[in-house]
Amino acid sequence: MLLDKFAEKYEVVQVSEGAEELTPSQTKLLAEVVKLTKDMLSLAQAGDWDEVAELELIRRDALGRCFDRPILDHDSSLIAEALAVILHLNEELMSVLTIAREQTQEEGLIYRKGRVAVTQYQDVDAN
Repeated sequence: MLLDKFAEKYEVVQVSEGAEELTPSQTKLLAEVVKLTKDMLSLAQAGDWDEVAELELIRRDALGRCFDRPILDHDSSLIAEALAVILHLNEELMSVLTIAREQTQEEGLIYRKGRVAVTQYQDVDAN
């Protein structure tokens, strides 16, 4: 699985011929983003949307810090793997979000129908 492959690689940083590669802090930030995304998915599945929103802010900050400098070509496969994992988890997260939104809309509709029924009952009772 991509996540496992990335987790194995993210701590290994080799510098060849004086080239500046992904630093340990960058690889740790990428790993943190993957973990945050997994945590967000778990929290979304549990319905804890407030915590999902908080983690999204942290995740955005970590991504910004990770990519605040250019990435060299020879680091691109590691970056691609991490981004593939993040995108896959995001797709799952969006699926959970879509289902939750539909459920919330349905619950809202049921609530509004109930309010209308109560209002109509009160109108009949008042007459």
